[in-house]
Amino acid sequence: MAFQKVKKDLRRAYELMRAHFGHRHWWPGETPFEVCIGAILTQNTAWTNVERAMANLKAARVLEPERLFALPESKLAQLIRPAGYFNVKARRLRSFLCVLVEEFGGDLRRMFVGETSVVRKRLLAIHGVGPETADSMLLYVGGHHSFVIDAYTKRIFQRHRWSRRTGEERRKTEAGNSRASDYDELKSLCEAALNQKAGAARLDYWQDYHAQLVMVGKHFCRKRAPRCEQCPLKSLLPRSENCTPDA
Repeated sequence: MAFQKVKKDLRRAYELMRAHFGHRHWWPGETPFEVCIGAILTQNTAWTNVERAMANLKAARVLEPERLFALPESKLAQLIRPAGYFNVKARRLRSFLCVLVEEFGGDLRRMFVGETSVVRKRLLAIHGVGPETADSMLLYVGGHHSFVIDAYTKRIFQRHRWSRRTGEERRKTEAGNSRASDYDELKSLCEAALNQKAGAARLDYWQDYHAQLVMVGKHFCRKRAPRCEQCPLKSLLPRSENCTPDA
């Protein structure tokens, strides 16, 4: 699909989603630090599980950089157990906290200072922080214009043919085997198409756009049993797309 057509569709898609859901005021989290922790914990799990893990951390009164870093890894793993893959995620949290505390004195503002490309590279160098996690932190914590691509975005874009990727490539993506180039392609597409605003207005636009896609993916553009007839993006679905569930 030609870029100009995709750009028009993407901008119209936001209008339709916003009219249906309203502004989402997202990402969930009472503090920037909670947003960072949540971005790591939400990998490969539902947000409801993350909320349970976060509740444990709050109850233990350790949701501060130094206190969380001071916890033994085994104790941290038990507190975040509801989020799944708790031993893996404990190591990833420790890696993030090590950089935050030891290199930036626990100050997130210092950690996110700099050109977006430089800060993004800094985050990606941390064990367990991939592109989606890094971009979530950049967009929602650091105030950087860095669009987030997640599984919902990939599915919606594929079904609306805003992506050139095939069904087989989509299945690999949703199994967690996508290449970095797939992510970067969609990220570049969104950033180029949704650049009509500047400064704080663009930041809010991109934050809410991502949140709107999450809502569409959760409630309508589901992996199985998609609800195309009720979806706010139905009018943008290609006529030849039968919206069949993914294999």
